[in-house]
Parts: sequence; structure tokens; C-alpha cells
Amino acid sequence: MPIDIETIKKVAHLARLELSPEEESQLSVDIEQILAWIDQLEEVDTTGIDPVIHMHDNINAYREDVAHNDLTREEALFNAPQKEDGHFKVVKVI
Repeated sequence: MPIDIETIKKVAHLARLELSPEEESQLSVDIEQILAWIDQLEEVDTTGIDPVIHMHDNINAYREDVAHNDLTREEALFNAPQKEDGHFKVVKVI
């Protein structure tokens, strides 16, 4: 499937890319090669093959979500650049 330079320019504009004429012509060749590879993949017989999400059977091992305090207030504020009355002091943002 030939990709013309006008299509490349349109896609580059939509993607907010500035391409030189050399980059446009090279990108046209690259996209044609990618599309040819996709066409080649479509020729593979996949009947009877289940679609997969992951290439492995690993299962996530999540830890139990238990709340606990590891830091005391003093430890948390120890390296604070500014603190006041046991709280972080920050610049007012509006």
C-alpha cells in the first residue's frame, strides 16, 4: 500500500511534528515496510488459537493492604525545610 507524501504531511501535522523533506520520504518508505509486515502477519493461520493478553502465565502476588504508621510526626517533619505547629509549612498556592 503506497503512502504518499501528502498523507505523511497530514499525519505529521496532526501529531505536531515538523519533518524535513528527507524525513518525509524516509518515513513514507518506513510506513510502507511496516504495513507490508502487517499484511504478512495477516496471512498466518490462527484458527484454533486463543488470543492472549500476556505471553506468560505469571499471576500478580499482591500484598494485603493494611494501614499502619511507620513514621512518627517528628520523624516525618525532621528534614522539612519549613514546619509550624507540627505541620509542613508551604507557600500559599491559588
